[in-house]
Amino acid sequence: MFSINTVTVVGANGTMGCNVAAIFASFGAAKVYMISRDLEKSKKAIENACKSVKADSIKARLIPADYSQLEECIKESELIFESCAEDWDIKTEIHTKIAEVLMKYEKKIVCTGTSGLSVTKLAELYGAEYKKFVFGIHFFNPPYSMTLCELVPTVYSDKKTREELQEYLQKKLKRVVVLVKDKPAFLANRVGFQFINKAMKMAEQYKYSGGIDYIDAIIGPFTGRAMAPLVTANFVGLDVHKAIVDNLYENTEDYAHDDFVLPEFCYQLIQKGALGRKSGEGLYKVLVNDNGSKTHQVYDIEHGRYRDVIKYTFPFVDVMLAYMKIGNYKAAFQELYQNRSSEAEICCRFLIDYVVYSMTVSNEVAYSVHAADDAMTTGFNWCPPLAIIELFGGKDEFLNLCKLYLNEEQIQNMRIEQIIEKYENTKCDYRKYLRAKR
Repeated sequence: MFSINTVTVVGANGTMGCNVAAIFASFGAAKVYMISRDLEKSKKAIENACKSVKADSIKARLIPADYSQLEECIKESELIFESCAEDWDIKTEIHTKIAEVLMKYEKKIVCTGTSGLSVTKLAELYGAEYKKFVFGIHFFNPPYSMTLCELVPTVYSDKKTREELQEYLQKKLKRVVVLVKDKPAFLANRVGFQFINKAMKMAEQYKYSGGIDYIDAIIGPFTGRAMAPLVTANFVGLDVHKAIVDNLYENTEDYAHDDFVLPEFCYQLIQKGALGRKSGEGLYKVLVNDNGSKTHQVYDIEHGRYRDVIKYTFPFVDVMLAYMKIGNYKAAFQELYQNRSSEAEICCRFLIDYVVYSMTVSNEVAYSVHAADDAMTTGFNWCPPLAIIELFGGKDEFLNLCKLYLNEEQIQNMRIEQIIEKYENTKCDYRKYLRAKR
């Protein structure tokens, strides 16, 4: 394993930039130059970095800098990590500058934190002797608690450097590394945002039944996720969500292609600046009352305004929770797939698609049937997809369930029988992801 003593993080004032800088400084014990366009922003980013890993002790290893110091910082660093906005023009500008500086120096590793843009195209901005040292390293937010790291080599990548970088990420930075191909949004985001955007489209479809909080109540923590899907979108930011699904709609052609179309109501919220938690309102918002209490509200798609969140109760959920509280998870899922209420059927369809799409994308993008399990547990804190098959009674029962909920054309288009043939028992302890609460 090679030694990384000094790192330059470009775009360090962004949320991921400062958080990743903290990982290099804390787990990696590296000195980190934090570059922003403004020195004061870099100084503020240092404060945020310390908070992200709950350690003021790393402050001495975090050095604020601006772009005028780019060459000086790169000269001293073994690794340069770009964490700028998810915009091709901005990334091109930054990597062109980095490439110009690197022409003067020996081998240095360059990594982009892109969540789904082409790493190969960024590598092509570098000369022949340098592009083999360009990689994607996609951390997940917040990286202190979400340990997934998607490592993205390109067709130009040096194999020995990739192996050493993977070892460094695993052993030094304590990451769960999933090696993925340079495909749009890689693995975890492609699966996760297909699920989330499909939930958003379903909220629009069921706007007369409640919409956003109605769908979130159907696919709550009891289905194996820390946050309901639309709460997750609100947390990530609707602008970020749009960038990811737009990229996937433009650059993928599988059976889930139309699932990446952004619903009109989401586009309208973005146009109004209602981006989610970071802007104070989006799919959800919180009102602080005069007495200090809080009122949780949700965007009502039907009426185009906010209303109080409804605490929906569904009988099938009550039974599932009762089984989960005594640790009988398979009985809980048996209740789900045997229940014939419209809400239980919606839930089943979502979980079937989650499993099939996870395995489909893993087959295309990764190198193991277990890759999606690692990606979704450590990147999204979601129940591993292979475990869902087990909870539904195993491969044969899962196939029967698919035939119950899907028509023959869907089964053929999704190649379900071929995909499920690759099924193996999960290696993850799925119980901690199934929460006995709404």
